[in-house]
Amino acid sequence: MPSFTIKDSKRNSVQPDPHDAAFLTFNNLINNNNLAVNNHVNMAEDNSNRKRRVCIATCNRADYSKLAPIMSAVQKDPELVLSVIVLGCHLIDDYGSTYRLIEQDGFPVDAKLHTIVRGEDEAAMVESVGLALVKLPDVLLRVKPDVLIVHGDRFDALSLSTAAALMNIRIMHVEGGEVSGTIDDSIRHAVSKLAHYHACCTERAQSRLLTMCEDNERILLTGCPSYDKLLSADLNTPDDIIAKWIAPGTKSKEYVIALQHPVTTNIQESLKMFGFMLEALDQLGAMTLILFPNIDAGSKEIIRVMRLKGIEHHPKFKPVKHIPFEEFLILIAHAGCMIGNSSAGVREAGAFGTPVVNLGSRQTGRETGENVLHCRDADTTNKIKHALDIQYQKRFPPSYIYGDGHAVPRIIKFLKSLSLKSVIQKSFVFPPMPDSKSMDIDHILEIQSALAVDLGGTHLRVAIVTNSGKIVYKTSKPTPDGNDEKLRELLNMLQEACCEAVDLNCRILGVGISTGGRVNPRAGIVMHSTKALDGWNEIDLRSPISAKMHLPVWVDNDGNCAALGERKFGCGVNIEDFITIATGTGIGGGIILDNKLIHGNNFCAAELGHIKVSLDGPKCLCGSTGCAEAYSSGAALQREAVKLNEAGELFINGYKNEGNQQISAKHLMEAAEHGNQKAQAVIDLGKVLAVHLIHHSKESNTMTTYLYRCHCITPELDIHPL
Repeated sequence: MPSFTIKDSKRNSVQPDPHDAAFLTFNNLINNNNLAVNNHVNMAEDNSNRKRRVCIATCNRADYSKLAPIMSAVQKDPELVLSVIVLGCHLIDDYGSTYRLIEQDGFPVDAKLHTIVRGEDEAAMVESVGLALVKLPDVLLRVKPDVLIVHGDRFDALSLSTAAALMNIRIMHVEGGEVSGTIDDSIRHAVSKLAHYHACCTERAQSRLLTMCEDNERILLTGCPSYDKLLSADLNTPDDIIAKWIAPGTKSKEYVIALQHPVTTNIQESLKMFGFMLEALDQLGAMTLILFPNIDAGSKEIIRVMRLKGIEHHPKFKPVKHIPFEEFLILIAHAGCMIGNSSAGVREAGAFGTPVVNLGSRQTGRETGENVLHCRDADTTNKIKHALDIQYQKRFPPSYIYGDGHAVPRIIKFLKSLSLKSVIQKSFVFPPMPDSKSMDIDHILEIQSALAVDLGGTHLRVAIVTNSGKIVYKTSKPTPDGNDEKLRELLNMLQEACCEAVDLNCRILGVGISTGGRVNPRAGIVMHSTKALDGWNEIDLRSPISAKMHLPVWVDNDGNCAALGERKFGCGVNIEDFITIATGTGIGGGIILDNKLIHGNNFCAAELGHIKVSLDGPKCLCGSTGCAEAYSSGAALQREAVKLNEAGELFINGYKNEGNQQISAKHLMEAAEHGNQKAQAVIDLGKVLAVHLIHHSKESNTMTTYLYRCHCITPELDIHPL
């Protein structure tokens, strides 16, 4: 079992082990995501002399624990101005009047809005949303925020985001993209659709936002802000805190924390479950700290069940309305178990390895560590008691699914980089789909076309190809050295081609990119390439090009693209199974089986050029030796031509190098045409090896191969269909 925590010699704080696999995984995701922040940095230059007014709205004790670290960082930053709106449960005595904690923490409260309509039923929730919508416009007009930060999935957040969106105020949503399992999901996703920017906690949450058609450049993978405080919490002296909230003399791991909220879509079932939980805890006999539920519909009934069962006077139960977050963290870290359906059991408890029994459906969609035992159908006391017996006082390794303790600095950097002059209207990034039929005369007359890109080691080529396969425009430029330069040059060439498309009456429907190396076409990423495209590794081509061109983008290996081209327009038409071999700077290929392109598990299904044909052959660009590509590719033929030239054996039999051109494979071909036997021998060897590749492919792929076609440097190397 790897070590998951480091114990500080001065403080018994929970800190991520830098060698822990889970921690490293989260950091790798964060490092990749930081590219999105860097893309915004230059956009803020036009606003560098203006302080950003960041308004943070907090509705209850739970969201304040996530927002307080952000509020503190905004307040301390000289380039930002903090405004705070307090509403919802913060202002209700029955829920602890927690607005006082905000004032004690030294945050300026610009407005306190009484927005809760009491009743704790479905109608009261709707009326509370409406009341907040009535009161918020005046406050937002007075505060005039540049950005409003809202958190989570409460109905108060829905009111805030609706008001801000209609008033053209930029919204950042914290913890969007997550799934829990109740009406909270609908509210959370609705807020995400209204929000302009997203600070999400996990990779899955980020992926869900992308599938919801949110713009990748506006999604920031930060981790949970509460982890910034959680992972630096001082856990060294819990006895005073335990005595304060549980009972004097209670030791670490000798108590349970219970927190059960109503499930608004099935209130009666959640009340039964709550009663079963209280009975199971009574049978367990451990001291239990039980927190009051939130103010959702059904909370009044839950409190009534507590009172009917005498929980407020039971010697083993300690009911409380609110606990300061720092002290709550200490209690979670030293609890023998947590039980209920609160997200704290899924998120915060996981970082301490505290065992959790999660009841019902309210959190079943959340990502959890191994410390969580689900009891989805908690329909009997015995079932819940059995789950408690399994989990109570058990220990688990911490998990860092929800963060690494550095969420707030990432959010602050993102806020400071935003351009306040950019268009506030958000746009959605929809997946490729067939165009709807249009009766517009321009669309009828336009030729449906695509932009085709050949990204090779020596040249960048861009063409406009019609739906009939006709190339109506093409351009070529030398491939720049650096990755950024390659991408910049490619974008310029694509934009030039789009301008040409207008003159050619072509309607561009998408961009297809063919490139060397191992490509993940589903993600649009070049995973690895050979020295022909040195450094062309882990390159996301789809996202920046799609964002710039506002077109769907497909990316694949050049050999696979050649196979698709043959299937659509060439010798592969009406043939179900064939292999295409593509030669250029290197040698690639594509496999069509049952009319489908085969990529293979590692996207290397047709890397035929790197089949070893000699144990002591010349070095290949892949780093190995004796590969077929080292003999038969364009680079190999150029190498042999240079050798013949240096030996004075290339330009013979009347063949001359007109204009002292740089020696290339073309000169080897032309020398063979002039009767140069040594040049012809090199070419013949390439043909033999190409035939060897065909037979090797036929034997290693259990299919009947009807067609082999070679896209070669010159017609002299054509291997005709077999």
